[in-house]
Amino acid sequence: MKILAFVGVALVLSSALLAADEPVKLSVGDKAPSFAAKDADGNTWDSQDVVGKRTLVVYFYPAAFTGGCTKQACSYRDRLTEFKGMDAQIVAISGDEPETLKMFRKTHGLDFTLLSDADGSVARKFGVPLKQGGSIKQTVDGQEVTLNRGVTAARWTFVIDKEGKVAYVNSQVDAANDSQAVLATLKELKKY
Repeated sequence: MKILAFVGVALVLSSALLAADEPVKLSVGDKAPSFAAKDADGNTWDSQDVVGKRTLVVYFYPAAFTGGCTKQACSYRDRLTEFKGMDAQIVAISGDEPETLKMFRKTHGLDFTLLSDADGSVARKFGVPLKQGGSIKQTVDGQEVTLNRGVTAARWTFVIDKEGKVAYVNSQVDAANDSQAVLATLKELKKY
């Protein structure tokens, strides 16, 4: 009898663990997960401070200072006035450490929120696939530095409306044109 009870408990526990590891799949209309993470200055940024007040554009990218990620970030930077005119806030999330994000922001004049998700916990809430992190060497302000990231997230973009619902999901992001596609979506949403 004790063996059967032990087997039963083991099955319940293993089922719970497997369910916890099941990937999330967010769709348009779903309630967006709330999340908090460290920004480029090491301060905690919390989505609950924005949702309900503004539209939130959340984009995940693999690594700061890499080709596609830099193009994507600079395209958002270049259209930031348009996003503000649509009452939208941009939040870019990667597995990079806050210090790396600080350098990335300074080097490219990025005037929107960059968040560090080194353990991948935020990406998991959104169902964004993750790979192992890594490091790259980069010259910043004339000095070679090693930039570390805990995880490497896939490039996905989400729009969360003022009601906290997912209004847009793109898991096939074209880095250079992502901001343009999101602006077009925001304009469509504004019609309703």
